[in-house]
Parts: sequence; structure tokens; C-alpha cells
Amino acid sequence: MAGIVSYGGYIPRFRLSRKTILAAMGWFSSRALSGDKAVANYDEDSLTMAVAAGLECLRGIDLSKIDGLYFATTTAPYLERESAAIIATALSLESEIRTADFTHSLKAGTGSLLLACESVKSGETRNVLVSASDCRQGKPGSPQEIIFGDGAAAFLIGNEGVIASLEGSSSISYDFPDHWRAVFDKFDRTLEDRWIRDEGYTKFIPEAITILMNKYGLETKDFAKVAYPCIYPKDHAAIGKNIGFKPHQIQEPFLSSIGDTGVASPLIMLAAALDEAKPGDNILIVSYGNGSESLWFRVTEEIEIKRQNHTLGKYMSSGIGLDNYEKYLAFRGILPIEVGFRAEVGPTRLQTAWRERKEILSLCGSKCRRCGTPQYPPQRICVNPDCKAVDEMDDYLFSDKKGIAFSYTEDRLAFSISPPHMYGMIDFDEGGRYVFDFTDCEPGSLKVGQPMEMTFRRKYADEVRGIYGYFWKAKPVTG
Repeated sequence: MAGIVSYGGYIPRFRLSRKTILAAMGWFSSRALSGDKAVANYDEDSLTMAVAAGLECLRGIDLSKIDGLYFATTTAPYLERESAAIIATALSLESEIRTADFTHSLKAGTGSLLLACESVKSGETRNVLVSASDCRQGKPGSPQEIIFGDGAAAFLIGNEGVIASLEGSSSISYDFPDHWRAVFDKFDRTLEDRWIRDEGYTKFIPEAITILMNKYGLETKDFAKVAYPCIYPKDHAAIGKNIGFKPHQIQEPFLSSIGDTGVASPLIMLAAALDEAKPGDNILIVSYGNGSESLWFRVTEEIEIKRQNHTLGKYMSSGIGLDNYEKYLAFRGILPIEVGFRAEVGPTRLQTAWRERKEILSLCGSKCRRCGTPQYPPQRICVNPDCKAVDEMDDYLFSDKKGIAFSYTEDRLAFSISPPHMYGMIDFDEGGRYVFDFTDCEPGSLKVGQPMEMTFRRKYADEVRGIYGYFWKAKPVTG
């Protein structure tokens, strides 16, 4: 039996009210959607959010048993460099695994999830992590700027301890010209809403659902939840109603609280449905983009054991407002600002980055076999003055460890796109100490002894050489 073994989600901390966007661009924008959209911080992108969702999904999981990682996105940082390999390294997975990027379509999330289930079912792999994330950008004043939101979801697919088994699927594929973005485009391009609504959403999603129900002899009453994306709220409700689903069966799409999160949207809805599911429930997850895919999952008794540690709730409830539209534009690189020579990035030593990849991307230090002292960066000689053992070290991960702020600094001379630049010393709960940049915290909010956790973030962007540097930062414990 192949299916979902574990799951996790991630929603960025910032929420941009659509009233703030309309206050700045309302004279030009024609879309009046209420509520907020989730906005990635200046040091976040689709890759870092995929790592965050992956960390939530893999809590308590033996990493050595994972032999595949699929990453789905339409906003990968590189056109030619596999993001899945970077994510696998950041999550400290073994090198002998299968990695792949799924991209160029909004149904890439369900496509990667389906392929992972089929791979496990065939016996080619044991456990595959699927992480879907998007950070799409709409041009200022466009409907997409109002609609798009940022977020990620991750699912571990396996055949032991399954909480929701894949029972069936259906797929349709069309080269439908509604949304597209060429290699030279920064922003999404689109045709008119009426075309997209009448010829896309309201036809493809019902078709995929009908094919699945006819294929397996199912009726709408057989499903506890059905989840599908649609960027038009009234039409979203109408799609389910016209097929025959009752309002309580239709999963909330989070348009007014997060926005349309692209390839991650149906998977975030699936995670939300699993948070409330009961054993025996049937869940139908449907994607949209160049056609549609429907995946039918049946919830097992294992859900009661594993659900408590994996929920979107803490991210949904911990958002804070980003009330400055110009700051949002600066975060996205749309508004050019003067950064000065302090922001200049030197050439990345790629050979060094490769040799020290575990230390940099995995936040892997060392732990003394003799006295048990953890230390970062990894050392040959134990830092414990009472031990000083030489070459008696094992790898030790700090990425999943929590700690406290031993010290902190708010530096208004060093450059930051969101000043002041904040950093300090972290004392890890189980031992070890190091200086990290701080993120997801406001000036004046930090204090000595504050609980902190690690988060994978973009350290810099070397645009001259086309290189993104990633490392770990410290942030206040979420929730």
C-alpha cells in the first residue's frame, strides 16, 4: 500500500493586506479581492520554503530510509542547476537518492506526488519526499499581484505507516494558453479572466473529477473532502456545486488568507484536509494547469498517531502584517534601491562551497565520541577543555536543534534590505554555540534567553555571476 506517511506545510510570516496594495495601485488595478496574501521575506524563495516544509514533514523520521526527493515549482532559483539536490543536502539526506525537479506547470505538484506514489508502489523506491513550493510575482497593478501568495507543502510517500493511501487517479493534459512565462520574463503573463474561467477552471477540473469517479465507480457523497484551486472565489464554489458536492465537502482554498500559491496550492489544501480527517475518510485532491489531475486518498487509522505533529495551524496563526507596499516591492527586487558598497558580494568560492557543503547547507557540525560535546563548525580537536580528544568526532546536525539567544546585536551600519541587520550568539539546548544572522523578528523584539530555532534562508544573491548563496539563520520559535 503506497501513500502518505507524513506531511508538513509552511506559510511565510508576512501577510500583505490587499487593501495596502489597492491603496498604492488601486487607481490602476481592476481586481478587488479581499483579505491578505502570504509574502515571503526578503531572504526567502521557493527553495527555502521547500526546505522549511520538508523539515516539518521529516520530524522524527529516519533520514537514512529516504531514497528520493522531488521538488515541484514554477519559480526555481536556477534554470540549470537542480534545486532538488540543494534541498536534499539542506535536509541532510543521503547522496544515494533519486532527485528531480518538476516545473513549468501548475499541476507539477500533483504530478510529482503521483509519480512518487507510483515509484513506491512499484518497489523502485521505499520513501520519497515530495516538496512543492512557489513564489510567483505579479506585475504591480496586475490581477496576479492581488491573487498570488507564497507557500509550500511537503509529503513523505512510503508503504509503511501510511496515513492516507492512494486509491486512484486520473489525468488530463491540454496545451491551454491561460498563464505563461518565458525565460526572459520576470512576471506572469495571462489572457483575459473570462477565457480562463469559462474555458479553463470550469471545464478541466470537473472533467478530471468526473473521469476519476467513473473510472472507480464513485459518487460525490463518497468523499469527505474535495480540494481544488480556482482564483475566482464565486466560481470556486460553483464548480463543486455543479458537480454535486455539498458546501461542507469543499476544502477552503485559502485565497483570502494566503492567496494562490501555484503548484503548492492543492498540496496545502491536502495538508489542511488531513489535519481534520478521520480514519476511513476519502479525500479528493485536484490540480489545475495545462489540464488537471485528480488523486483519491483514503485516510487510515495511522492519522490519529501522526497528525498531532504536522499542522499548518501554527503558520496560519503566526502571521504579521507587512503594511508597507514599497518595502514589499524592495523585497521582490522590483523597486531598485541604493544599497551602497556595503552590500557588494564578492565572488563565491564554489570549490570551497562544494567541499564544505555539509557544514554550509546541512548545518552539520561534530560531536565528540569521548565526552559527547557538540560543536560547530566541525572540529578535529574537541573544544571541551577537560577532553581535547583528537579525531574522535561524529557528524552532528544543528539544523533541527533549538536554542536560546545568548546575545544579539541590531546593526544599523551593516547593509540589510530590511534594516537593522540583526545577528547574535545562539546557545543550542543540547550543546554547541555559534553566531548566526537573525530573521523573522522586528527591531526591539529580541531579548537574551529568547527561544530560537534554525531556518534555511538565502544569504545573498550574486547577480553578476548568477549565484545564490544559502545558509542557516536563527529565528524566534514559531508558535
